[in-house]
Amino acid sequence: MKLWGGRFGTAGGRAAERFTASIGFDWRLYREDIEGSQAHVRMLAIQGIITREESDLMVAGLEEIRQDIERCQVEWRREDEDIHMNIERMLLAKVGPVAGKMHTARSRNDQVALDLRLFLRRRIDELATGVAHVQSALLAQAGDHIHTIMPGYTHLQVGQPVSLAHHLLAYFDMLERDQERLADCRRRTDVSPLGACALGGTSFPIDPEEVAAQLDFKGVFSNSIDAVSDRDFVVEFLASGSLVMVHLSRLAEELVLWSSQEFGFVELDEAWTGGSSIMPQKKNPDSLELVRGKTGRVIGHLTGMLTVLKGLPLAYNSDLQEDKEALFAACDTLEECLSAMAQIIATTIFCTERMARAAEKGYSTATELADFLVGQGLTFRDAHAMVGSLVALAESSGRSLDQLEKEELWGVSPLLGEECRRLLSVQAAVKQKRSRGGTGPTQVTQALAQAQLRLEQRVRST
Repeated sequence: MKLWGGRFGTAGGRAAERFTASIGFDWRLYREDIEGSQAHVRMLAIQGIITREESDLMVAGLEEIRQDIERCQVEWRREDEDIHMNIERMLLAKVGPVAGKMHTARSRNDQVALDLRLFLRRRIDELATGVAHVQSALLAQAGDHIHTIMPGYTHLQVGQPVSLAHHLLAYFDMLERDQERLADCRRRTDVSPLGACALGGTSFPIDPEEVAAQLDFKGVFSNSIDAVSDRDFVVEFLASGSLVMVHLSRLAEELVLWSSQEFGFVELDEAWTGGSSIMPQKKNPDSLELVRGKTGRVIGHLTGMLTVLKGLPLAYNSDLQEDKEALFAACDTLEECLSAMAQIIATTIFCTERMARAAEKGYSTATELADFLVGQGLTFRDAHAMVGSLVALAESSGRSLDQLEKEELWGVSPLLGEECRRLLSVQAAVKQKRSRGGTGPTQVTQALAQAQLRLEQRVRST
């Protein structure tokens, strides 16, 4: 008979058992389930609900079970349905009938919510470290390429020349906001639901704050129905994780493009590329493409979890069993992709000469020429039109702006003397950028130092 089977006259069929059991995936919560149970029985003893001897016996038995699991010396039974009942059955075998007291003043509803919060709190910390490793790799590359010039793009068309370091630091800032979102999600996850029981609390004189203190939670639930019936903390994590993946995917996409013969901006390490089964010359950016592709998984889990929650009446419903596979899969995907991206970035070689040559194409210094005219007293619209006519002239004759004759420049405006030619090199254009957060070398050097300081402060605080 199942541990909850007293009300039932017959055992369920094997098909129903297979359909409803969750032990095939929620065994991953074993550590959290054991830690929560140990804290719970200690609290029961402190409150005089069970004896100290009974508590000590169960705590020791649970510790033995943890060790057995980590040695792969346990049998997970589908008939016991989930991690909670499997561990209770194991404890019964170790310490005898006293194991039946472990579930006093507790439901699987608040137990699983506790396990999930403990699990997610730990995984957020681990994933934040993974994000930091990607950021560290970006900073290392940026530090080597403050003066490397590349084309900056809008609409995937050459816009203006920029520093490669400036481009890489854009991804650092995206991931910095991801760190903030993960930290904010962790704060709302860091609330103990244990003591809510099935939905209405309990008549036993329990102390939820004692359990929360043992498990290092920063807060305790305020509404027992809400504590067991919502998974918004899971949704919030999946949303934060989706943004992490979107940012990794954008970076992966750029590196895929840059590794193509058409761009030729980067040389990817062979360890992170693959070959073709038929074309001997191929060096495919397989790992980057997988990061890009796996982004859809995490976004899909977010959509799935929102759909599970959208129509649920209060309080607990078995639909919530669907939260675990989505959460586990998203955590695993994020961990793998963060690890891969950190190593890919660290080992990528940037083809600086090819980047600089590309920056000289597409009339990327035209804006600097227009700004020069504005500095001579013209309106920007007039300057824009004049430089546009120069671009059309140069384009029609297959020349760059700095190849135009001085007479051609003067034909558009007498203000375009020889001194304006110095603005037409990509190096000069980048150096001219002095505004806050811009691509000028002074600003990029400052931004790099600030980013390194933020990263060091985060590492010290963890």
